[in-house]
Amino acid sequence: MTNERGKKSASHKGVGERTNLTRRQALAGGLGLAAGLVGAQAQAQEWWQQLPGFASFTDPGRDRRPRQQTPSDVLDDLRQGAVPLRSQEMLGAMGDAIERVERVVAEGGWPNIPGNRMIRPGDEDERIPMVRRVLVLWGDMRPQRGFSSFSLDGEMEAGIRRFQSRHGLRVSGRVDRPTLQALNVPPAARLAQLRMNYNRVRDLLSLKIDERYVLVNVPGFQAEAVWRHTVERRHRVIAGKPDRQTPVVTANIRALNFFPFWRVPESIANLDVIPRLAKEPDYLQKEHIRVLTGSFVGPEIDVSNVDWRSVDAKNLRFRQDPGPHNALGLVRIDMPNEHGVYMHDTPMKPLFEQRSRAFSAGCVRVQDVFDLAAWIGRDELGMSRERIEDILQGGQAVDINLSRPLPVAFVYVTAWVEEDGRIVYRPDIYGKDQVRELASDREREHDPDAPPMPRETLAP
Repeated sequence: MTNERGKKSASHKGVGERTNLTRRQALAGGLGLAAGLVGAQAQAQEWWQQLPGFASFTDPGRDRRPRQQTPSDVLDDLRQGAVPLRSQEMLGAMGDAIERVERVVAEGGWPNIPGNRMIRPGDEDERIPMVRRVLVLWGDMRPQRGFSSFSLDGEMEAGIRRFQSRHGLRVSGRVDRPTLQALNVPPAARLAQLRMNYNRVRDLLSLKIDERYVLVNVPGFQAEAVWRHTVERRHRVIAGKPDRQTPVVTANIRALNFFPFWRVPESIANLDVIPRLAKEPDYLQKEHIRVLTGSFVGPEIDVSNVDWRSVDAKNLRFRQDPGPHNALGLVRIDMPNEHGVYMHDTPMKPLFEQRSRAFSAGCVRVQDVFDLAAWIGRDELGMSRERIEDILQGGQAVDINLSRPLPVAFVYVTAWVEEDGRIVYRPDIYGKDQVRELASDREREHDPDAPPMPRETLAP
């Protein structure tokens, strides 16, 4: 990766001088073909493959048979490599990517792919040359038979998978409705998205935080633990729903609370708990929730005679007992802040199998959270992964207060660049990018082949 916004690699230099005519010919032929004309494979290869990152995919190999859905297709969405999101290297790579996409925009982009009928591997469809053209121009597959084939073959399926992976879609190899929507986002919109996120990463660099910190990228649904400008751990996370968004916040982790109580926030109590009690009077007992008066340490009340359809809950507090049933799981990562959000374990671990993980009421649930907790507390005397196992086996509440608070930042970045130059996009789940063409990201239908959604319980 390059470290400076304007710095170019040697392969970049002279591209414009050497290939202006070739570039125009390639797009005229290629994009004309997307509208039904025939383009030239050699022309398409010549200039696009000189743009770093636009043809840097892994060779799918000789096996062109359609692949079956596997667990790895669902769970391959973490960033790769040791470069932090918050880094000068990332900023430089994004700057180079912006220049590359600017060239695509200058050439006019490509036509819209019509219809919404799914195209499966092995299908023949008149839109396939158009889809193939977009995949080639974004670097997700090599040119093939002049883009004239109407069949979704194994090589094209591999290209679709790359495209889906880069865009945070379920990796199926099919051109389904969400994939068509992403294919139809014009290059100018992707350029605007990249520029917006370039500014966000630049602003992250101005944060005055220590060399060891945790960063949670909310729309990326992942956290990275960083030490001395190197990512040492990455974790999948669950973030807030669009109507209960996880905020952008910078704080300090001050403690690890094992076997915590869950003090149900007033908003969740009023919006979720009480309406549910009106339908399920035994819900409190099933979920080990106590009702207290005045405060979370006040006297407990007998709820057997409470009419939850007309109760005045102004003075009531709901508190869930510790244990595996607890909405916070078995550990809470305490990070005091003005929004009252934090990171924690969860009993709802199947939700980590979903590619889009906006399920919480604003807090962040962390996969393999005990490994992250061990990393957070590793400088504390006697603290280790084995010590955490002992605490969990003991089954008693333990608070580990950090002698040196650890910085943590919740950020919102929907586009970045991997170390091999691939540009990665994630759905703008909260609409913060303010790019009209990205609105479909928030309107995608649930994939029927996704892992089944478990029944969600109340949770922060």
